[in-house]
Amino acid sequence: MLSAASAPIVEATLPIVGAHLGAISGVFYDTMLAENPELRNLFSRSAQATGEQKNALAGAVAAYAAHLTGTGPDARVFDHLVERIAQRHCALGIRAEQYTLVGRYLLGAVHTVLGDAVTPEIAAAWDEVYWLFATRLIGREARLYARADVDTGSPWQEYTVVTTVAEAHDTVSFVLARSDGAPAPAFRPGQYVTVAADLPDGTRQLRQYSLSQAPGHTLRITVRHVPGGAVSGYLHEHVSAGDTLRLSRPFGDLVLRDDDSPLVLVSAGVGITPMASMLDHVARSRPSREVVAVHADRSPDRHALRTELAASGARLRSFRSLTWYEESGVPGARTGLVDPDAIPVPDDAEVYLCGPVPFMAAVRAGLRSRGVSEDRIRYEVFGSEQWNTTPRAVPA
Repeated sequence: MLSAASAPIVEATLPIVGAHLGAISGVFYDTMLAENPELRNLFSRSAQATGEQKNALAGAVAAYAAHLTGTGPDARVFDHLVERIAQRHCALGIRAEQYTLVGRYLLGAVHTVLGDAVTPEIAAAWDEVYWLFATRLIGREARLYARADVDTGSPWQEYTVVTTVAEAHDTVSFVLARSDGAPAPAFRPGQYVTVAADLPDGTRQLRQYSLSQAPGHTLRITVRHVPGGAVSGYLHEHVSAGDTLRLSRPFGDLVLRDDDSPLVLVSAGVGITPMASMLDHVARSRPSREVVAVHADRSPDRHALRTELAASGARLRSFRSLTWYEESGVPGARTGLVDPDAIPVPDDAEVYLCGPVPFMAAVRAGLRSRGVSEDRIRYEVFGSEQWNTTPRAVPA
């Protein structure tokens, strides 16, 4: 909780901070990265170029301030937001000591943008907000690192590419085994790993990819080649069987609840990857569980893992599959965008969404209008939109 002295100051100044959030975020990132260029490796080049990344942290701190003053997300919503951020930070290898550096530049940006309006009292109040938020994240991240047995000084493990499999005309799966012969780490279906890609130009970029198979002796990621994408392009064009990659441990909060409730998996594009892991796991461990799988794509040749999901579904006692393609005239598929009203949702089903954010927002709104409760709909967002409590924009 905010101190009695800080609470009214933060509440009074929150509107002006929010109004200048874009400028604050820009000064913060530009200054921090200019003076600490090694930190550029932590952030997506494309997200930096489009400006998506810049609003992420400042927006999260402002949301936390609103939460603390009772004008923002409630405790349940913000707990979920904190968990999502902490999981992503651990996948990136963020260390506790980095919060001091970030805090200094973030609060310095507030001073730069708002100038003399930032009195010592206002500065102290917002410093308190930042450190309440940072302390909460540091504590959660420490527990996640300990559970995953991660040395934060050396968070990456080396993997060898066992094989690559073309899954669609622009999508390839990479099957990965620990280079030291140790078994792959356990994970929960729906989680992801970070690939630390050392690019040909000598830089390193980090990207998260969902694990697309149930837990086993190896890990598998399925990567769509994004036009202009530094890491996806590198993986498609330069990585083949026998090569090595550095990976994080598996993290992520969109994890399958391992019970017998009906399951509805709704995906679009490469968002099918965590759904493939979930369905594979259910087919292996709970074949009596009722599952509905819904997928949307542009055309059949872009529909990755289609045959595999059908095979997993065939191992279940109750499995229904619905597909929408933007391309018309495909036998057995519907044309256009997913109609949420046409999705079968059994009573007490758990619904999982993954795909472009406008797609998820539309499906989520449609299911909510049908009476599906908020706590039964879970979704995964990659990129800077991870900071938001509701999906709004396309992830990086």
